[in-house]
Amino acid sequence: MKIDLTDTNSSKINKTILQARRAVGTPAVGMVLTLVVVTDEENAYDSVKAANEASREHPSRTLVVIKRRTRSPRGRLGTRLDAEVRVGTDAGAGETVLLRLHGEVARRADSVVLPLLLPDAPVVVWWPVDAPEVPSKDPLGSLAQRRITDAYAVEDPIGALRVRAASYAPGDTDLAWTRLTPWRSLLAAALDQARTTVTSAAVESEAENPSAELLARWFGDRLDVPVERVVTDGPVVTAVRLGTPDGEIRIDRPEGPVAHLAIPGQPSRVMALKVRTTAELIAEELRRLDPDEAYAAALRYGQ
Repeated sequence: MKIDLTDTNSSKINKTILQARRAVGTPAVGMVLTLVVVTDEENAYDSVKAANEASREHPSRTLVVIKRRTRSPRGRLGTRLDAEVRVGTDAGAGETVLLRLHGEVARRADSVVLPLLLPDAPVVVWWPVDAPEVPSKDPLGSLAQRRITDAYAVEDPIGALRVRAASYAPGDTDLAWTRLTPWRSLLAAALDQARTTVTSAAVESEAENPSAELLARWFGDRLDVPVERVVTDGPVVTAVRLGTPDGEIRIDRPEGPVAHLAIPGQPSRVMALKVRTTAELIAEELRRLDPDEAYAAALRYGQ
């Protein structure tokens, strides 16, 4: 079910959500959190799709904040809030509200969002693109226990990581780090099997890849070894090499959903290591709302 509201307010939106929920027989007690997505019109469709897919694992109320810009001086002086309420199959396993903010109200998005938050439930804010420099001090970010950015979606990913390191606060995370979870799991398992000392490391990836940069910093922080960065054609991270006295531990994933794992003294193995979708990344981040200390250490390493 989809319901459009023009020139509305938060009180009317709340009433509409309640009426729509009753109409489709969807209770609110199953909602575990509020996910606030701050995006633009260009990226709204993909962001909503990813949030709806993630809600099948984490039923939530998704509030999509879209700040509309107008070229007309008169339009910039006007203030209007339009909303689209989605419940049932149109909203995954939760409920979705698209909030289009025009004029002055776009500067006070927090005043629109605050009355729509689920009571006594955690709040997560996700910026698919164009995150603020200090997410924890942003009016919307300050409402959240968890703040998700994505350095991969900006023009200068490595520069974005420097900004994130300078402004980090507990609860911040970035999807560039989330993309590394399968890599870090494989590498930890390989080191458990090899039981040897790592003397050097190398990360191979496409140029300016923020995940590769974070992986290199993680090696530097945890292993205290020199890390070489090697530029390849990609896509994303293509290989990791760890030097040891017994030989090289290597994970290769030049393309496709599988990787080859080589450990000294053991036969080479084929492992699943696909490039995950945005919905899978968001679902992973929603599983834990406590501060990610490993991310913080890797982000700040060498800064």
